Amino acid sequence: MAKLTIRDVPLAGKRALTRVDFNVPLDKSGRITDDTRIRAALPTIQYLVKGGARVVLMSHLGRPDGKVVELMRMQPVAVRLGELLGRPVAALDDCVGSVVESRVQALTDGDVVLLENLRFHPEEEANDKAFARSLARLGDLYVNDAFGTAHRAHASTAGVAEFLPAVSGFLMEKEIEYLGRALTNPEHPFVAIFGGAKVSDKIAVVKQLLGKVDVMLIGGGMAYTFLAAQGVAVGGSKLEKEKIGFAKEILDEAQRRKVQMVLPSDHLVADRVDPTAQVKTVAGAIPDGWAGVDIGPQTIKRFQEVLASAKTVVWNGPVGVFEMAPFSAGTKAVAECLARLKATTIIGGGDSTAAVVQFGVADKMSHVSTGGGASLEFLEGRTLPGVAALKDKEGVTV
Repeated sequence: MAKLTIRDVPLAGKRALTRVDFNVPLDKSGRITDDTRIRAALPTIQYLVKGGARVVLMSHLGRPDGKVVELMRMQPVAVRLGELLGRPVAALDDCVGSVVESRVQALTDGDVVLLENLRFHPEEEANDKAFARSLARLGDLYVNDAFGTAHRAHASTAGVAEFLPAVSGFLMEKEIEYLGRALTNPEHPFVAIFGGAKVSDKIAVVKQLLGKVDVMLIGGGMAYTFLAAQGVAVGGSKLEKEKIGFAKEILDEAQRRKVQMVLPSDHLVADRVDPTAQVKTVAGAIPDGWAGVDIGPQTIKRFQEVLASAKTVVWNGPVGVFEMAPFSAGTKAVAECLARLKATTIIGGGDSTAAVVQFGVADKMSHVSTGGGASLEFLEGRTLPGVAALKDKEGVTV
């Protein structure tokens, strides 16, 4: 799935209309509390600036539902981006219209501007063609570097590509490269780690990877549905009764395919999901009145043994309630184990990304995805609209 990138096209003097993901968290006063997503886009923006492009950035921020919300304006993002780039970044008052077009026409090579929040217009999420055409008037070239929104067919992720040559930025390129390799050409042994609260969130990706991996490690809330499918009592643990049949099917299919399924053999359990709860470790069945909140020490050791020989690892979902310190040991152990591996380690966005960041090992991973939902859909084998809209490398000129 080789796509044209900003390396493959002339940039000097071109208006590069660039979709980034600057959906950063803000406090109640509008201050940015985590600039990770802004920093992630810097290599692409800096390359465009160095190449002499006139950089027109666009992003959404929050969920304003098609209305102007003062606390969701892009101004704080423009200020922070300017600090990181070491050059001024103007925040425009809108993202379409004659005033915006005039401001963009006045840009000189190497200038950077940031359009106002795309989602102030309901037409953005509706992928309205006229709105996409209005955005396209701001560029000679379209660059998508926002993998986190690539699974949405919005005007700024798919629609605008109908009117401009569409190429990827470096962040998008890296996502496609690592996730694509895991699906098409992984080095073996290939291990998938699944966790998180619910089996239902992971049905498609578990099915997809079952035909590709050598081992699956299952933890988190979803493990209790698999254990229940084996007839193991899970007490008051998270359980999706309606998915027990699916779990049985997966366990049977894994056996047929000779894929090793490793479920927790012991658990940290609590009398309630609260940092001040009573806790204990149990092996096997979980007694009534207790709920599993993390994998136990024997399971941690077993997961580490499996991972020691892995050459490719995909991790999607924490193996315990890691946000609460007393229940974080399993997720922390997995994160630290991956950090030590001489293997391709791919962290599949969302809570898994939050975990490797929290435990200070994100920079030790081969790839940390910036898109939770997008990475999950990619690994499920779905076509992402924002990726499909990009020009393929072979036989295409821009």
